[in-house]
Amino acid sequence: MDTDNKPKGPSPHYSLYQREVFRNGGEQGVLPSFSVHPEQLQDSTKKKLNDRSYFYANSDAGLGWTDHANREAFYHWRIIPRMLVDTNVRDLSVNLFGHHIPAPILFAPIGINKLYNAEGELVPAKVAGELGLPYCLSTAASQSIEDVAAANDAGAAGVKGHNTGQRNEKAKSPRFFQLYMGHDDDDVTVSLLTRAWNSGFDVCMLTVDTWQLGWRPTDIDIANYVFYYPGTPGNEMGESDAAFMRKYGNELSRDKGTWIDKCVWHGKAHTWDKVRWVVKEWHRISGGRPFLLKGIQTGADAQAALEVGCAGVVVSNHAGRQVDGAISSLDALEDVVNAVGGKTTILFDSGIRTGSDVVKAIALGADAVLVGRLWVWGMSHEGEAGCRHAMKSLLADLDITMTVGGYRSIREDVNRHALKWCPHGAMPERAHAKL
Repeated sequence: MDTDNKPKGPSPHYSLYQREVFRNGGEQGVLPSFSVHPEQLQDSTKKKLNDRSYFYANSDAGLGWTDHANREAFYHWRIIPRMLVDTNVRDLSVNLFGHHIPAPILFAPIGINKLYNAEGELVPAKVAGELGLPYCLSTAASQSIEDVAAANDAGAAGVKGHNTGQRNEKAKSPRFFQLYMGHDDDDVTVSLLTRAWNSGFDVCMLTVDTWQLGWRPTDIDIANYVFYYPGTPGNEMGESDAAFMRKYGNELSRDKGTWIDKCVWHGKAHTWDKVRWVVKEWHRISGGRPFLLKGIQTGADAQAALEVGCAGVVVSNHAGRQVDGAISSLDALEDVVNAVGGKTTILFDSGIRTGSDVVKAIALGADAVLVGRLWVWGMSHEGEAGCRHAMKSLLADLDITMTVGGYRSIREDVNRHALKWCPHGAMPERAHAKL
């Protein structure tokens, strides 16, 4: 890997992270402390955490068939490598909602990060800022909106060359707010959205598939609902919200589950009328910045999202954690692209593990992808350093896949013609080389 006279391109040479790891080993005897092979990384994470922490992010609905389907769908789509293509300079950059992003990857919203590291959401927020990738903060976070925004800015402040075209002057790096919306507490919803906008979060995505947790046997087996246990994190977002505390502060002091039961996973279904209301409120607060729906799995719902004023959708089945036996998120992507492709922004979530996964999702019509479990697993090992290693490894994997696969531009060259559907065969069950 010769670094001399290496031409500069629109995107960083993420592939050089491979060289850095190799040289650290060869010259200093310093090896990574954990494997970034996704299956080994998941296995080693289980050894790092207690059961409640591990299963909060890793439990599946029912028999886990939807989670399996997510991965199986990637197996059946195969990349077609091209040879003798000048890929010395790659362009992995994308434009999202006015932000110029160096790679088509977002940090997915995952709640209660203090289960994985004492610093919680401050860890991925800082690393996302360093990398210039959008960070999505969950309403179920274990840090306040304001503190997470500060960590994200701190990460971005030490990096030269970020040119993300910020739409909110309060932010140094792109950051989005994921909303779990209360059913009967519009005042709390407005307060959360106002705080998010004032803290530099300039895109909002409402999760529509999880107002009620799915049936997850591994969580049932250990009564895994951290919000009901004493001395555990989970209420920080509510405790830092003035509207919530005015309304429920006294009740919260008697019942630790008040925040999550009233304003997050309340078990009361939303409707399109409520979506119209919250879109209007976000537009009022933010001056018309984009609002997305996360959890869309059909073209019909994607079209409906456009009709109520959404600027995009996130194709997601919540990583197979809500409806067991459902279609894969990658299969849902095709239907959504056929319905609204070219009319709106389409993000993809659920099942991304490797750089080739990113290429496949983009080729099938996604504008960018959300990644969650990889950075959770990384931070569970080594906090900030582990989160950084996991995400820089994914970026290097993507960059190298583009390089050796013969694709120069993620936007211009990676499309349906880059893939072939192979219906035959079964996805190997954890068949990989192990140390």
